[in-house]
Amino acid sequence: MADMLKFIHAADFHLDSPFGAMPARQAAARRRESRELAFRLAEYVKREEIRLVLLAGDLFDSTGAFRETGEQLAQAFGQMRAQVLVAPGNHDWYGPGSPWMTVDWPENVTIFREERLTAVDFPDWGLTVHGAAFTGDSRPEHVLSGFTAPEDGRVHFGLLHGDVDPAEDRYGPIERAEIAASGLSYLALGHIHKRTEPFYCGRTLCAWPGCPEGRGFDELGEKGFYQGVLEGGTVTLTFVPFARRRYEILEVDVTGKEPGAAVKAALTGETERDLYRILLTGETEAAGVDTEALQEALAERFYALEIRDHTRMAEDVWKREGEDSLRGAFLRELRVRWKAASTEAERETVTQAARFGLAALDHRDLG
Repeated sequence: MADMLKFIHAADFHLDSPFGAMPARQAAARRRESRELAFRLAEYVKREEIRLVLLAGDLFDSTGAFRETGEQLAQAFGQMRAQVLVAPGNHDWYGPGSPWMTVDWPENVTIFREERLTAVDFPDWGLTVHGAAFTGDSRPEHVLSGFTAPEDGRVHFGLLHGDVDPAEDRYGPIERAEIAASGLSYLALGHIHKRTEPFYCGRTLCAWPGCPEGRGFDELGEKGFYQGVLEGGTVTLTFVPFARRRYEILEVDVTGKEPGAAVKAALTGETERDLYRILLTGETEAAGVDTEALQEALAERFYALEIRDHTRMAEDVWKREGEDSLRGAFLRELRVRWKAASTEAERETVTQAARFGLAALDHRDLG
């Protein structure tokens, strides 16, 4: 057995994702950046002297990925001085027309092609890796059911795209009891885009690295992969941040503050490379916040910026509902509707109606 083996575990690249929520030019730029991910990873593999690369599925967003995307991924893999193992997932399942079948992959790449577990041996490392593929867009079978790694003095890893103790048996279901009975030292998982801290099922260490690049505001924060060390039969993991850009949601209370100053005070660190959604909360005067002007003033500080106004009118404005005037009558009517609203969205609609109505009464421009 080798004294020490350095490996990485990554998953869920989702190459050729459309980035449909972005303007066309930025979406195209993000797709180009996502294709560069594998080349950046190849540089990391060479620099850190990684010997084994475990990729737990959904490297492509679909089986209909552009051919040049597959060819670029193959080129990047070929630059790695490592053995690369891939377990195709439910988005990039192994089958006719899939890049896993149509692209000429380098000799250092092994792709698991069957829904049942098959093994790849690395005698020099005293290691066997067991993996399985999706061969369709779902896989209800429990591939770990009944599996136990042989007691042959070797270390045994598993590489699977799937979910542990899921609500439904659709995307590679795995039970914790199955993992505990597997005899695996490490189970490298894909499918869950949010990184999990490594956890044990019995004596088997498991982890999802999450996706290495976020694609929307449902994939927030730092993204990357796990780097592992196998030494003396024991696996240790370290998370490596690797995303070129982050998606972040920032909530800013603007009560009693100038909105632009409040947002700037809430920002920490460098943001120019990142995509932000800023939620303005708290109380404002009847005019509310000029989000278009705020967006224009702050846009250069971000790769992409979206501002949402979730503020409410200050109570002092509503107090004028007691006036014996058209303004008072207007506010009384809307206050009844605001109190009767059953959701926050309905209350926001009433608040906006009040703001526009008061602007009209005061002959102000709300844009």
